[in-house]
Amino acid sequence: MLTERLPPAWTVLCDFDGTISLHDLTDSLLARFARPGWQAIEEEWRAGRIGSRQCMAGQIALLDCSREELEAFVAEAEIDPGFKAFAAALREEGVPLRIVSDGLDHAIRSVLIRHGISGVPVAASHLVQVAERRWQLAFPHGREVCASAGATCKCAFAEAPPGRPAPAVLMIGDGASDFCAATRADLTFARGELLDHCIARGLPHHAVADFGEALRLWNLLRPVRRDDTIDDKEFAHGRR
Repeated sequence: MLTERLPPAWTVLCDFDGTISLHDLTDSLLARFARPGWQAIEEEWRAGRIGSRQCMAGQIALLDCSREELEAFVAEAEIDPGFKAFAAALREEGVPLRIVSDGLDHAIRSVLIRHGISGVPVAASHLVQVAERRWQLAFPHGREVCASAGATCKCAFAEAPPGRPAPAVLMIGDGASDFCAATRADLTFARGELLDHCIARGLPHHAVADFGEALRLWNLLRPVRRDDTIDDKEFAHGRR
């Protein structure tokens, strides 16, 4: 049948802080504007004593900045210069791309727009101004059952929608908040802590330094996508 020869459905999930952005935007914002104590909360999260949702809520509550100061700071954020071309290539193929982040939705969208990138759905923590210089977070994409207690449950986006066949999932990321999604993904493009995690657990992955390399590797996957499976184990485990 013709349908048996069509490429399989793929979806791409991508972290933002330290993956699309050159630096962790949330940490940079905290370092610039947070009152003392945010680093102690970070250490609690790093030690595994709290989840990222609790960590982020506590840290953002310590921010002391106006909306104008926040906007000016975010406007200076830089992204990987290859991300725009990567996103455009996926759009041309009709492959869904979604940013999944524990970070701040408003900041992420502002950065993307400033770099001429639109139409990419963002699942992230929702930043709410509660006073002239005070902020808090809401978690529209958090789940009580999230395996990583994430501010955004990234693993939920790697699951098949109810009643639909599961797409093949490519996860792109760099940190601990991406671990759960990488475990469920068919393939991960990884660096940093996420790369170490994939290697230690034998998860299908490839190390990538930037989105120029990610696009090159994605294009190499074309024959694999036509075959409907990831058959090349050497490629999938990052040894090519």
